[in-house]
Amino acid sequence: MATVTPAQEARPDPRRWWALGALVASMLTLGFDTTILNVALPTMAADLGATTGQQQWMADAYVVVFAALMLPAGLIGDRFGRRRMLITGLTLFLAGSLAGALAEDVHWVVAARAFMGVGGALVTPLALSVLPSLFGPGERTRAVGVISAASALGLPLGPVIGGWLLNHFWWGSVFLVNVPMAALGIAACVLLLPETRDPASPKVDVLSAALTAAGLGALVYAIIEAPGRGWTDALVLAMSGAAVVLLGALVLRERRVARPMLDMTLLAHPGFLFNTLAATLVMFVLSGLLFLLPPYLQAVLGHDALGTGVRLLPMMGGLIVAARAGQPVVARFGPRAVVSAGLVVLAFAALLGSRTTVHSGYGFTALWLSIAGVGFGFSVVPAMDGALGALPRDRAGSGSGLMMTLRQVGAAIGIALLGSLLAGTFRDRLDVTGLPARLADTAGDSVVAAHLIGEKLGSAPLVASADSAYVHGMSVVLLVCGIAALVAALLAAAFLPRPAAAPGPDGDAPGLAAPVADARQ
Repeated sequence: MATVTPAQEARPDPRRWWALGALVASMLTLGFDTTILNVALPTMAADLGATTGQQQWMADAYVVVFAALMLPAGLIGDRFGRRRMLITGLTLFLAGSLAGALAEDVHWVVAARAFMGVGGALVTPLALSVLPSLFGPGERTRAVGVISAASALGLPLGPVIGGWLLNHFWWGSVFLVNVPMAALGIAACVLLLPETRDPASPKVDVLSAALTAAGLGALVYAIIEAPGRGWTDALVLAMSGAAVVLLGALVLRERRVARPMLDMTLLAHPGFLFNTLAATLVMFVLSGLLFLLPPYLQAVLGHDALGTGVRLLPMMGGLIVAARAGQPVVARFGPRAVVSAGLVVLAFAALLGSRTTVHSGYGFTALWLSIAGVGFGFSVVPAMDGALGALPRDRAGSGSGLMMTLRQVGAAIGIALLGSLLAGTFRDRLDVTGLPARLADTAGDSVVAAHLIGEKLGSAPLVASADSAYVHGMSVVLLVCGIAALVAALLAAAFLPRPAAAPGPDGDAPGLAAPVADARQ
């Protein structure tokens, strides 16, 4: 198809709503993948013999690559064609999903997840960037709402679909389900989506992209490996030092180039800085919770994969409901009050969850999960909107890219840091008295491994100790999350500005719809 010209943009494309369907299919595919893997991790750990650290890598490989490549991917789409790069991204995502489904080793799964991260990085920023070329101002809000619904729908559907697949097929089915979805998105983009580009966009800074990927990878590696090797291990110290050097070099380079890929000067705006920190913390906590909850629900409480997915819905439901209901609350009380209150609710939920015991049962878990979802929803969307609203209009694009990148970094570090804290606490608490050294070491890898060994040996005390150790580790992680959220709430109440936000043309607070579409990223 020919590139859209300014004259053509003045006339609505008669196929624009069908083209929106292509974007919805693309975002829904990524939405599934956001949560579907978490439900599968306990099953994959049992079948592949994956340690807690390897499970962290299966989750983090995608997120690290996604965070590192999202900004250059957006620039590539602007320069060489957004439709072309969307199709390329979906193709890479499809290929990575197929490779993950056929993998027979943990390392191949990690590699497949990283490859999927490349595809996801191409799809996410470009799916929203093509909307202005398809829809005029009068229809754009509705189109963003449809994209928002598709993004949000993937969150709760992922665990349920993943659980159903695991109950009927092998763990590779959670990857294989992406293949027809991605293929549908590719076909729809080829047939329905016009080509758009922005030749004036800055060139891709390959060195900055390499520094970002290498720095984040080294940091996550050090955090994940530290519990097993020790924080003073030579390799852990070397990777930590490399992360500091690489990320420091990235900051220095981005401050010196004329058109930076990551515009660090945006952090000089207090409203952008503190709102972005609040949104990043929410992703830190959310990603950590989605990592630690499935093993608790499956191994400790004894639910199957589908039951685990269904039992994650209270948190997803609370998040979605609060995100949708946040606009009138923000209009009434202001974003600073709502963000601070949302973080307080999140802190309360985490502190309440830290009181979980082996005998608490799912009812107590559903209670604090629902409260946590409400806290997530009321904090993340107003924070994102406030961050973008604090910037001049001509810098909203670069601000959005920086915020999305920082939030993905928060997600990766959340999985790495909170997962490592859980792994270390579990290993220290687990009673392996009487077990041979090899079996004792394997049992300390994860609660799933301890259960498998305990059941094989007929050792009820080992299974009981594994449950107790895991719940204790989960309580420690939730306590840390609660304290961090409370500190963030105090900082938000103290430092977030009071913007005098004028209503938009439809009576809505400006900019609120777009962040909802990206709330899951």
